[in-house]
Amino acid sequence: MRAIFRFGKIGRLRFVSHLDLQRYMQRAFSRTELPIAFSQGFNPHPVMSFASALAMGWISEYEILDVKLDKPVTKEFALKEMRSALPEELYVYDVKFVDDRHASMMALVKMSDYEIKIFENADKIMDAAREFLLSDTVMAIRKTKSSEREINIRPLCVYMSSQENLLKTRLMLTEADTLKPDLLLKTLSEMAGIETPRAEIKRVKLIGLAKSGRETPLMEL
Repeated sequence: MRAIFRFGKIGRLRFVSHLDLQRYMQRAFSRTELPIAFSQGFNPHPVMSFASALAMGWISEYEILDVKLDKPVTKEFALKEMRSALPEELYVYDVKFVDDRHASMMALVKMSDYEIKIFENADKIMDAAREFLLSDTVMAIRKTKSSEREINIRPLCVYMSSQENLLKTRLMLTEADTLKPDLLLKTLSEMAGIETPRAEIKRVKLIGLAKSGRETPLMEL
């Protein structure tokens, strides 16, 4: 059995790296009575994974932790144990249980929803967002650990809406096709002819595809 926890990441802990978050969760498990399954070998560790790493400095209300259990527990017990072991900045919203044969959460992620709160020059960014949506091609440099190349990012933005100083957007998030919200904001800034403004990036949902092909929040798959 596997427990799939949905948790948030806010406040001072938004500056914790993904690697440090992994260690943080491992220590949290040791403070619970959950029957966590451990790997075999000389250095046993909890069998766990995250659906998608969150960049340092971003906040989130939809992070997914996938952890294997040695035996079943109730939803109420799992939530109580994890909430007592973690600070409010890593609040656990929900948990569900799946069979070990269920696809990994990481493999199911296809898209992510974000809110980008703009703190300066919001009107110019919103104008650029409207221009972006009317375009078929918007070129930008996407950097990876090993290379950088110019790509058309327009098809990687599934939708985008704006309200005052807030952009709401759904972006592709797969190994082959990914558009990060900071690159989107940088591109909109270049289109507007301004420096990239100060902004708060918040992940609000991770999305997969149901068997019907419908875009569905990960906790519902």
